[in-house]
Amino acid sequence: VGSGASAPLNTFSLSTGNIIGSGIFISPKGVLEHSGSVGLALIVWILGGCIAALGSLCYAELGVTIPKSGGDYSYVTEIFGGLVGFLLLWSAVLIMYPTTLAVIALTFSNYVLQPVFPDCVPPYMATRLLSTVCLLFLTWVNCSSVRMATRIQDVFTVGKLAALGLIIVVGLVQICKGNYEGLTPQVAFEFSTTPSVGQIALAFLQASFAFSGWNFLNYVTEEVVEPRRNLPRAIYISIPLVTFVYTLTNIAYFSAMSPEELLSSNAVAVTFGEKLLGMFSVIMPISVALSTFGGINGYLFTSSRLCFSGAREGHLPSLLAMIHFKNCTPIPALLCCCTATIVILCIGETHNLINYVSFINYLSYGVTIAGLLYYRWKKPKLYRPIKVNLLVPITYLMFWALLLGFSLYSEPVVCGVGLVIMLTGVPVYFLGVHWKAKPKCIYDFIGECPPLDCPVPLAEKHPQSIMFPPPCLTVGMVFLGS
Repeated sequence: VGSGASAPLNTFSLSTGNIIGSGIFISPKGVLEHSGSVGLALIVWILGGCIAALGSLCYAELGVTIPKSGGDYSYVTEIFGGLVGFLLLWSAVLIMYPTTLAVIALTFSNYVLQPVFPDCVPPYMATRLLSTVCLLFLTWVNCSSVRMATRIQDVFTVGKLAALGLIIVVGLVQICKGNYEGLTPQVAFEFSTTPSVGQIALAFLQASFAFSGWNFLNYVTEEVVEPRRNLPRAIYISIPLVTFVYTLTNIAYFSAMSPEELLSSNAVAVTFGEKLLGMFSVIMPISVALSTFGGINGYLFTSSRLCFSGAREGHLPSLLAMIHFKNCTPIPALLCCCTATIVILCIGETHNLINYVSFINYLSYGVTIAGLLYYRWKKPKLYRPIKVNLLVPITYLMFWALLLGFSLYSEPVVCGVGLVIMLTGVPVYFLGVHWKAKPKCIYDFIGECPPLDCPVPLAEKHPQSIMFPPPCLTVGMVFLGS
């Protein structure tokens, strides 16, 4: 990612761009609903950033100690073995990344269409069609050129920071005018309903969705220039910056809207703009659309590398490890991510999707950081360019256990379904990966050769070579310029 002097900018923009997507424009409603008051909601946002910072410090150590692309999946596979790594990969490919992409794409289409339908929710089919068009276009961009994809990320990261900057500046102007009654302690901590510990845990899950993406540079470690220097540098800058921006953005929202207005809004930033910007309120939906557009691009860029890494390890069909011989882009992996996202778009609603993905995200984070502790014990003499204090992963894991326990208690169906989907990967692993003596017809169907014919996996022998796909994918790859 990047070259020469631009490397720090690319890593910073990819990290910040992946974190700031749709979450800050969706999650304030969910955080406030579950926390019950403005004051507690703001505390949840600040603590959410602190927890993300602790996690990112642990991932910085793992990223330079195990310098492989693939993030959580690569680290867990290296530390705990194939089954645990496959379960993370399985849940990521089926739930985490398609669902996150679907939420961001739906946010994009909702904000684009909101000015067209000012008095009602945009039609279901219109939002899905526009989301699909956006996904297909950005998939084509990522298939065509890595440089073009990273340039889009650079530009739209600046754009989304500008959009949030506008909200913050307008909010600060309101506060300077004396419109901060809702932020005074006696009003801010008035609870509409007293939240249970489980509800507070769900508020953290909603906030964690807005911070998700803090670990995404670890998915493209092999493409980062000088990762031992640029990876931790990007993490150390991006997490505090995003936490600061998110907190000020929420303060700005609450300076202009009462809790009731925020909870009743279909598009928080649009409502904010209509109240304070007058005839210039159209700037808000445009700014949010640009922000989410960049978020979709960043998630496509990184999630496709996860599929590529899984195929290279033999946990997914080797077709997904194929890259374009000229553009050096993982076209089949991008097609897989795009297709899975379009399917999720058709079957889910935004707030339920956020609870699903946040629970699975936190589950994978905790397993990975527990792996850091186990790896310290297993290989104590291994050279680690970055070595965090043991209190960092232990503190994170304590919070992680409490959060997941209370979330499972409060939303047993949502969290339980996520766990069931993850565990369905166990039979798939033993049938698809562990079982080597499969009939030849199965290998023919998936376009691979049996182990006896290919003693060394093709992706391992030639990781940068193109592999010929089965005929069923030829049309799609021609369409995408391969």
